[in-house]
Amino acid sequence: MGPIHQLAPAHARFIHDLIIIKTRINVKSFWRLGQKLHFPPDRQVSSAAFAAGQAKCRGELFAFAMSVLFFKRFLKRPFQIASIVPSSQALVERVASKIDFKRARVIAEYGPGEGVHSRALAQRMRPDAQLLLFELDPAFSRDLARQFAGDRRVRVINANAMTIRSELIQRGIVQCDYIISGIPFSILEKEKKRNLLQQTHEALAPGGAFIIYQVTNELRQHATDFASAASEYFLQNIPPMFITVFRKAAVANGNGAVDLAARLSSNYAQ
Repeated sequence: MGPIHQLAPAHARFIHDLIIIKTRINVKSFWRLGQKLHFPPDRQVSSAAFAAGQAKCRGELFAFAMSVLFFKRFLKRPFQIASIVPSSQALVERVASKIDFKRARVIAEYGPGEGVHSRALAQRMRPDAQLLLFELDPAFSRDLARQFAGDRRVRVINANAMTIRSELIQRGIVQCDYIISGIPFSILEKEKKRNLLQQTHEALAPGGAFIIYQVTNELRQHATDFASAASEYFLQNIPPMFITVFRKAAVANGNGAVDLAARLSSNYAQ
């Protein structure tokens, strides 16, 4: 029996694949069961929250947001969305804890889905910060646009994350301080994976961080442009996830020390 950090990736992938297989086979039975279930009042919300992708039911161990939209899009594109349920609240808070919101002025997110991480980011951001949401699925993009219609700091971009640099240029933004991603890198072809990593690295400001949450941790072997990487295996999610923070090399001053001011002061084009 090997160490837990060696067993974790295979264990997580097994759970992930089992969820997808069982969902695709038993979706009709699951739907019929759902029609018969009646949740207690403290686990229900009004139907008005459905369109906005808010929480519908909270379990005893894992609090997660679920909506009809998310479930439908998962059934249509299971390998693009990668999970039958959105991230747990515990995972959302853990990912957010990796960000210094006092300094961050530009944050981008790849594949926000129905926005469970996006909402947490927007709640914590500075008033003068910007959040760019790259969502390829048109239905999710429309839903996100509705959710954040009243927040001028948030921009929903219905495009591939590979376009991040051109999108930044269009908005007069030089680089991002943080980029968050939950897209399933493990299913991307090696060339596309490395191209996206390169685009991401170039889109980050010196000292910026690329934060991912993934079922496997295989991306570390491809992210060679980053100065450092730190991972943890987070169990409070279905399925469990690796959270990895890839850090871009920071700017050094004449004495060789990291210049934090320079790191975050040039995000907007003059």
